[in-house]
Amino acid sequence: MVARRFVVRQGPAGGGSGEGEAEEEHEVEYDTEHGIDVLRLQIFSLTSVPPDLQKIVVEADGSVVDDGTDLESLSERLRVVAIGEEEGDGEDAAAAAAVEAARAQEKSDEEFARMLQAEEEALLLQQYSVRNDGGEVFRQRVEPYMHQVLMYEDPARQEAARKTVPIHELEEKALVSLAKEGNFSPSDDEENHAVLLQLLFWFKQSFRWVNAAPCDSCGRETSNIGMGTPLSSEIEFGASRVELYRCNHCSSITRFPRYNDPSKLLQTRRGRCGEWANCFTFYCRAFGYKARLIIDFTDHVWTECFSNLYGRWMHLDPCEGVYDNPLLYEKGWNKKLDYAIAVSKDGVRDVTRRYTRKWHEVLSRRTITSEETVSAVLSSITRKYRTGLSTGALSVIENREKEESEELSKSAYLQVEATLSLPGRLSGSVEWRKARSELGQSDSLSCSSCPVRECVDSHVSKIYDALSALLSRFGDKKAPKERIFEVFHALRTLILNLKETNFKNRRATLDQKTQQLFEEIFNLIERLFSAVSLKAELGTDGLQSVTVVGNPINSSLALPVALDAVDEILSNYKNNVFCTEGNQFPRGNRLCSGSVLASREQLPVGIATAAFDGIRSSKWEEPVGAKGCWLIYKLPDGQTCEIESYDLMSANDVPERDPMDWVLEGSADGGSTWSIVDTRSSEMFESRFLRKTFTVDKRSKANAFRFRFLRVRESNSNPRFQIGSIDLYGGTI
Repeated sequence: MVARRFVVRQGPAGGGSGEGEAEEEHEVEYDTEHGIDVLRLQIFSLTSVPPDLQKIVVEADGSVVDDGTDLESLSERLRVVAIGEEEGDGEDAAAAAAVEAARAQEKSDEEFARMLQAEEEALLLQQYSVRNDGGEVFRQRVEPYMHQVLMYEDPARQEAARKTVPIHELEEKALVSLAKEGNFSPSDDEENHAVLLQLLFWFKQSFRWVNAAPCDSCGRETSNIGMGTPLSSEIEFGASRVELYRCNHCSSITRFPRYNDPSKLLQTRRGRCGEWANCFTFYCRAFGYKARLIIDFTDHVWTECFSNLYGRWMHLDPCEGVYDNPLLYEKGWNKKLDYAIAVSKDGVRDVTRRYTRKWHEVLSRRTITSEETVSAVLSSITRKYRTGLSTGALSVIENREKEESEELSKSAYLQVEATLSLPGRLSGSVEWRKARSELGQSDSLSCSSCPVRECVDSHVSKIYDALSALLSRFGDKKAPKERIFEVFHALRTLILNLKETNFKNRRATLDQKTQQLFEEIFNLIERLFSAVSLKAELGTDGLQSVTVVGNPINSSLALPVALDAVDEILSNYKNNVFCTEGNQFPRGNRLCSGSVLASREQLPVGIATAAFDGIRSSKWEEPVGAKGCWLIYKLPDGQTCEIESYDLMSANDVPERDPMDWVLEGSADGGSTWSIVDTRSSEMFESRFLRKTFTVDKRSKANAFRFRFLRVRESNSNPRFQIGSIDLYGGTI
């Protein structure tokens, strides 16, 4: 580690600034062990030039700082330029930029030419390897699925499907997910898109994967003993194949029919990728989404839906719970794709190009028939099933297909991001995945470098303030423990009753006993109601009701926070956990509404702001942070604070990922320079959802804080870091 101080100037490279241009100069203190990414983030915090748009130039010699630069020996005077801006007024800068662009274009053109040549060679070889059957084998692989997808259009089946889905709950979760991004008034397209994703996540939890069917008699493990003859009751629902299993304990025989009828799958709710994709695509159609089944000839099936928000077809894999990651199979699973065919009520389309960046290699494996025959067969099937469509309907479909064809023609030639991390297959047993060579290189969900995210958490601080005031009242009055228990149990019951009602018109009535219980402290109870966007109303019967006020999503965001906080208070009193003054939970002066930037994050559920949302079941997860990761919290609107303490809470699972050693730093200049606020080592979280409070002895004013987590509880066999919640406390100035 070498501590460096750089002077960074913001403006055109190549000399002085032009007349009238303001040039800014910043000092940056930096540890070289952190690498260039952290340096870019520090520069971003000062200049607002995003890291991926920064060109950092050494003023002494004009060289560009990149990943291979020795940061320890680097000259201290640097200049940062936003890529895309003019790099000076001189002809030299313009000429240098032109040369650089020409080299990049030349490299791109050469690569593109090589890919086209490889395609031509693959097409030439294909002539000698394909079957000469007029495409009949290919047709037989595709056309039977048309019967299956047409079942999705049956109104009775669709109604039966909708009845099995808690749609109001999914709508609420969708709106909450948007609100957490600061979008409290989404457009119809934004809301529909968010609901589709919640439908995907719900389906992932509600459908069951079958490796070996459990015993029908005792429910225990079985072993496959081959195939059976389908019964008429099984054939009725499309089960032409039936797997047989013998129980390893009671020797009973269990049948596992592979049903194709989606209405039957609503009842069984189990299977492998065929059943999963079949049933999920059916659900999408039942809720009005344009959806199609994707048949991968290398033995997988998934779904695509047309996203009006994106204006294109979007990949969704219900088995994995993954969306809009079409390279999952080629890059994540290491699949050797050949044909990926989309099947819907409107016909069939070859969408293989969406799922590959190695089209020339894919072409070499497409040996069933020639490319011309593939196109002819798909067109023939499509025309057959579009008979009877109106001219207007055909025009809409054909325009969408034209746009998709343009998209697909380009997608196979796009470069793959070197930093893109996609998982191997997660569904199915390890042995089964290994046999299919689909384990890939990673067992994690998609992870990403983290963008700057805004914390939507002012309601968390208001709830903590209200509950802290209530506890202080009990302390001042020396209320007996039984009285405190009674009040908080009543609050918990009320919150649960409100959560169970429809989010759009929440209402719960306080019974006479609860009203009397709250009477002396009702002003404090009303403060809590306000924090949760609720209000109390007195009815004509003399009973009070609690109802939602304003945008109902505000209550949806806040109620889980209030419930978790009340549960934690009850647990503390039950276990006689009483904190000292200033360290109790909850307490006031919690910082909120800041922005967060982290080293990496887990998509879609382990994002950095999850550590600040007040919900203990969520967490920030850093996929490769076991031996070091960081998170920067910036106060909003130029605020400054003097931090007094902070809380960390362990996450829901895997203690090996808990932080053990860390440093908290503060910055008074937005991240240019940092000073140590607190250091901890060998900390242990003995249980899940355990909150620990850390008092800061060294008080100083700061407008940004940085956690540098140095080590987790077990960093040798585990690559991950996770934290359930982070709460910072201090008075703002």
